[in-house]
Amino acid sequence: MIKLSKRLEEIVNLIDKNSKVADIGTDHGLVPNFLVENNISSYIVASDISEKSLEKTYELVDDKYIDSKIHLRVGNGLEVIEKNEVDTVILAGMGGILISKLIERDFDKVENLKKLILQPMQNQYELREYLYKNGFIFNDQRIVYEEKKYFEIMDVSYKGEISKVDSIFYELPYECYKRKDETFAEYLLYKIRKNKFILNKLAPEEKTKRIENKILELNDKNERYEKLLWDIKSAK
Repeated sequence: MIKLSKRLEEIVNLIDKNSKVADIGTDHGLVPNFLVENNISSYIVASDISEKSLEKTYELVDDKYIDSKIHLRVGNGLEVIEKNEVDTVILAGMGGILISKLIERDFDKVENLKKLILQPMQNQYELREYLYKNGFIFNDQRIVYEEKKYFEIMDVSYKGEISKVDSIFYELPYECYKRKDETFAEYLLYKIRKNKFILNKLAPEEKTKRIENKILELNDKNERYEKLLWDIKSAK
C-alpha cells in the first residue's frame, strides 16, 4: 500500500470520493496510485512535463491500473486533459505564479471544474491575489508542517465572483484564521520570527531609502501578524 507524506495526505483529503481527477506534475505518481488503492477515484489522469519525468510514475503504478484507471500523459499543464474530462485538478509542488499562468492559459477547462487543489511552493501571495480577483472562491485552505517546512494547500472553485478581502489574506489562508487553527498560529509565529531575523540583519549604517522601506514593511507585517495571533489566543 502507498504511504503518503503529510502534505500529499492533506491534498488527498480534499478530493471527493468518485471524482475524476487530473494530477498535473504527478512526479512519482503517489497520489494517483493512492486514489485507486483506496477506492477514492477510478479515473485519474497523471501527467508530467516529459517522458523522462513520467518514468518514475510508470515504475510505481501497478500495470493493471494503467489505461484502465490511471491514464499517463506527457504534456505541459492542463493541455493534457480535454474539456469536461475531469472534475478535479491538482496543481501541487510548483510556484504560485506558474500555477496562475497554467490556470489562465486553459481557463475554458478550469471554469467548469468542481474544484482545483493547489499547493504552491512559493509566491502564495501572487496566486491568492489572482484567484480572489478572477472569480474564484476558497472552499477551504490548510497548512501542513512537514520536514521543518510549512506548506499551504488551497481548495478553490470558479464561481465568477470577485471576492474582496484584506490584502493580508493574499499572503495568509483566511479559512485557517477563521477556524483559529493551531498550525496557523504556529505559522504566524514562524513568520514573525523570520521577519525579526531579517530586521536584525539589516545594517543600520546602510540605511538607504530601500532599506528604510524594507524595515517599515517588515515591522508593519509583524504588527498585523501579532494582531491575528492575539485574535486566535483571545478566542480560546
